[in-house]
Amino acid sequence: MSGTCQPRMTLHHLHHQYAELVALIAISCTLFLFLHTQSLTSRLREMEDRLQPPSSLSAASGLSGNSISQVSAGAPNQSNHPHDHLHHHELIGNLHHTYNYLKSTGQMHSLKATELNNTRRAEIPIIFFNRVPKVGSQTFMELLRRLAVRNDYTFHRDVVQRLEVIRLSPERQQELAEMVMDLPVPSVYVKHVCYTNFTRFGLPMPIYVNMVRDPVERIISWYYYVRAPWYYVERKQAFPDLPLPDPRWLKKDFETCVLQGDPECTYSQNAVHEGIGDHRRQTLFFCGHGEECLPFNGVGALERAKYAVESQYAVVGVLEDLNTTLTVLEKYVPRFFSGASSVYFNEVNMLQKINKNSFKPPVSEEIKDLVRRNFTKEIEFYQFCKQRLYKQYLATQLPLK
Repeated sequence: MSGTCQPRMTLHHLHHQYAELVALIAISCTLFLFLHTQSLTSRLREMEDRLQPPSSLSAASGLSGNSISQVSAGAPNQSNHPHDHLHHHELIGNLHHTYNYLKSTGQMHSLKATELNNTRRAEIPIIFFNRVPKVGSQTFMELLRRLAVRNDYTFHRDVVQRLEVIRLSPERQQELAEMVMDLPVPSVYVKHVCYTNFTRFGLPMPIYVNMVRDPVERIISWYYYVRAPWYYVERKQAFPDLPLPDPRWLKKDFETCVLQGDPECTYSQNAVHEGIGDHRRQTLFFCGHGEECLPFNGVGALERAKYAVESQYAVVGVLEDLNTTLTVLEKYVPRFFSGASSVYFNEVNMLQKINKNSFKPPVSEEIKDLVRRNFTKEIEFYQFCKQRLYKQYLATQLPLK
């Protein structure tokens, strides 16, 4: 009797184990499909955001129908510092908030596209893109290269250098300005360099454009960019005698670097950091070549950078909002940027892969918040540039008076 029951019990046990295995596989497949679906949904939302036409932004901001037609485009604000009354940058982090803030404070009445467009002040049809590192400038540069064919201008960029020097002596500044002026017109010139005042040397001013990015995201991007394998392969090919970095330095992640207080990840207030460094000061590219621009997160550098953006730059785009950036460029610098949105979005898959670092691991929000404490002035400058871009966009949506 027991001998007969044993095979049945074993068979029953095997059936039970098999059923558990099938159930486990089914659960695993379901979980995988759920995660994959979540990922696809997230990617689709990102694509929808990128492909959303700028006109829909105005609708989302209340810029349709009678809500905007009753606004008067009066004289521009006469303050010596137009940004003084717009310090509440935490309230205007996007286009919708900017519109609501300007409307609630009565500043929509003073928006005028002609007053916000420095292109008209340029004295020669040459674009000078003094690009900030790690703000999508490689992609932006490729866009300019492609637009050169469409819009009939010549494209020029600085040669790759062993050591990138962004602060120049007055003599080197003059050499740079004279070289740019020798380019055929119309032209675009691209170089990592601080803002240079051409009129100081008796030369006409070009059309300045640039891009900015969230300062903390940018510094993280730079940290892993200089550790990427392809970065050193390219550098070695260009300069074979360059020494290889310490493997321990290459392997150290950003979070460990911050928590251990490494000099590379210690962002001391008003510290002066010379050399190629880590480009922690986004403001430096707008402030200029003077020593007063060197202190990290300093008030003086911030104010000078703001003034340069407001008085000298046609457009300063924002990496995190390419829709608005491209629209404003098309509106304010049409000679060079006509069709920019079409060229970018029709080839978005290829363009987005330029210089993309697949070796950059995620960084926790706790670490980012820790770093942000020392980037207050850099963040204020970034928000200021976003706000100006949104003001430029909103001004183009107002009816002509």
